[in-house]
Amino acid sequence: MMENVFSVIMVALMGVLGGLPTLYLTVSIPVVLGQKIYRKVKYGRSLFD
Repeated sequence: MMENVFSVIMVALMGVLGGLPTLYLTVSIPVVLGQKIYRKVKYGRSLFD
Protein backbone atom coordinates (compact mmCIF):
# COMPACT_ATOMS: atom_id res chain seq x y z
CA MET A 1 0.00 0.00 0.00
CA MET A 2 2.77 2.45 0.91
CA GLU A 3 4.60 1.81 -2.38
CA ASN A 4 1.41 2.60 -4.29
CA VAL A 5 0.98 5.94 -2.49
CA PHE A 6 4.64 6.79 -3.13
CA SER A 7 4.22 5.94 -6.82
CA VAL A 8 1.17 8.17 -7.15
CA ILE A 9 2.99 11.05 -5.45
CA MET A 10 6.03 10.59 -7.71
CA VAL A 11 3.91 10.51 -10.88
CA ALA A 12 2.06 13.67 -9.80
CA LEU A 13 5.34 15.42 -8.97
CA MET A 14 6.88 14.46 -12.32
CA GLY A 15 3.75 15.65 -14.11
CA VAL A 16 3.99 19.05 -12.42
CA LEU A 17 7.74 19.31 -13.03
CA GLY A 18 7.24 18.49 -16.70
CA GLY A 19 4.16 20.63 -17.12
CA LEU A 20 5.50 23.89 -15.71
CA PRO A 21 8.33 24.36 -18.25
CA THR A 22 5.98 23.33 -21.05
CA LEU A 23 3.43 25.91 -19.92
CA TYR A 24 6.14 28.57 -19.62
CA LEU A 25 7.41 27.94 -23.16
CA THR A 26 3.90 27.76 -24.57
CA VAL A 27 3.14 31.22 -23.17
CA SER A 28 6.50 32.97 -23.47
CA ILE A 29 7.42 32.16 -27.09
CA PRO A 30 4.32 33.79 -28.64
CA VAL A 31 4.69 36.78 -26.28
CA VAL A 32 8.32 37.34 -27.31
CA LEU A 33 7.45 36.97 -30.99
CA GLY A 34 4.57 39.42 -30.55
CA GLN A 35 6.86 41.96 -28.88
CA LYS A 36 9.41 41.64 -31.69
CA ILE A 37 6.79 42.05 -34.41
CA TYR A 38 5.28 45.04 -32.58
CA ARG A 39 8.69 46.73 -32.34
CA LYS A 40 9.35 45.97 -36.01
CA VAL A 41 6.05 47.54 -37.10
CA LYS A 42 6.09 50.53 -34.74
CA TYR A 43 9.78 51.43 -34.62
CA GLY A 44 11.24 49.67 -37.68
CA ARG A 45 13.75 47.75 -35.57
CA SER A 46 15.28 44.45 -36.58
CA LEU A 47 13.56 41.26 -35.47
CA PHE A 48 16.95 39.96 -34.32
CA ASP A 49 17.72 42.65 -31.70
